[in-house]
Amino acid sequence: MSRVKRLVALIVAVVALALAATASAHPLGNFTINHYSRVQPSGDRIYVLYVLDMAEIPTFRARQTMTSLGGYASATSREVAGELQLAVDGKRLSLTPVKHAIALPPGIGGLKTLRLEVVLRTGRIAPGKGPLDLSYRDSTFAGRIGWKEVVVAPAGDAQVTSSSAPSQSISHELLAYPKNLLQSPSDVTTAKATLEPGTSAGPIPQLSSRSALAQRVTVRTPPDGGFAKLIARKNVGPGFVLVSLLVALFWGAAHAFSPGHGKAIVAGYLVGTRGRIRDAVLLGLIVTVTHTSGVFALGGVTLLLSAFIVPEQLYPWLNLASALLVVGVGLTILRWRLRVWRRGTSLAPAHEHEHHEHGPHDHHGHDHTHATGRHAGLLGIGISAGIIPCPTALVVLLAAISLQRVGYGLLLILAFSVGLAVAVTSIGLVAVLARRTFSRVSFDGAVVRVLPAVSAVVVLALGVAMTLRAVPRVL
Repeated sequence: MSRVKRLVALIVAVVALALAATASAHPLGNFTINHYSRVQPSGDRIYVLYVLDMAEIPTFRARQTMTSLGGYASATSREVAGELQLAVDGKRLSLTPVKHAIALPPGIGGLKTLRLEVVLRTGRIAPGKGPLDLSYRDSTFAGRIGWKEVVVAPAGDAQVTSSSAPSQSISHELLAYPKNLLQSPSDVTTAKATLEPGTSAGPIPQLSSRSALAQRVTVRTPPDGGFAKLIARKNVGPGFVLVSLLVALFWGAAHAFSPGHGKAIVAGYLVGTRGRIRDAVLLGLIVTVTHTSGVFALGGVTLLLSAFIVPEQLYPWLNLASALLVVGVGLTILRWRLRVWRRGTSLAPAHEHEHHEHGPHDHHGHDHTHATGRHAGLLGIGISAGIIPCPTALVVLLAAISLQRVGYGLLLILAFSVGLAVAVTSIGLVAVLARRTFSRVSFDGAVVRVLPAVSAVVVLALGVAMTLRAVPRVL
């Protein structure tokens, strides 16, 4: 095969790998810890089938401290037993683990997910003079994001006369999450019911078979899943690395056009401050450095500080910091515009003042103040656009560490961040060039005069909206 044909075949292979439909992640996100309980009054006992489904990142963290898979399953089963609260007629009953099963289904980027099933039971329950009141609470993994579901399903000769929980799982016991609920997952951790216990032993909940346990949950193809799939390639040669960096660059640019990353804010800022082409380029550089640093910092938290803080708890604070930066920049631009109106001067870049008849001292002071404010604003907008690391990039970093391909993983993340910055820079360039085009049109000067002020108000309004959305998530 000629060198050209080999190169074409390599490119086709990498692109096919990046766009493959099998590139999949946990449907509820890489950070989630999902748990399900089937409370099963069965004969003269109550059983609980507890199912734990961990996504890639918490599974990675758990595996760092595992001595063995079986040991982890036994220890977690005991912890779960202590955090499930089951009471009958107001008296709490102890739950004893009876059996368990565990597996590590495949996830994205060569990482694993985790599925643990535990059966627990109470002691025998004596029949009452009438129906007994049952209450159940799942307190496991409190504060962690994910799907939480409880059902109450009797078996044997036990009967449930009323229940606040359904008798069937809508997620098929965490194996097939409903697509229409992925954005607002179930958050049920309690149930109340009235029951009439049976008089003899009832059936015990069954665990999934080994093959069923090890299969991945029903998955989705994330927007940038092809990027994470690059790190899991078994045979990585120089040619593959080169082409995969180009693919990572593409996915970074595509990620920039997904919701977020302040595209409207970037455009509004550059119009509001009458930014230059060099400002758009500098903005892209700041985004690259911020996003790359953010991924590495979050990876460090995952690896080194997992005993004190979990990565997903940082995201709400990063969103709030990003929003407050935008508010600050919006207020600064608006203050500049008000100052310009009061003085009757222009906020155009320094080179547009070269032929104005200002005194040397005043002109220098104006340029210096404006340049300082411009650089501070660019820094704020750039940090705001890049401060929230892409979860898929974090998966790539952790997968690179797991697969001992740290250098290759760092290159992929850098290429992804550069692609993100190129897209943000392109948006900025469009805004700058569009402003220059409008500046050549008179419109009696009205449009040109009011556009920067409108942009300042838009940036401020977007920042306030982001803040109002971020505050409840950190409270």
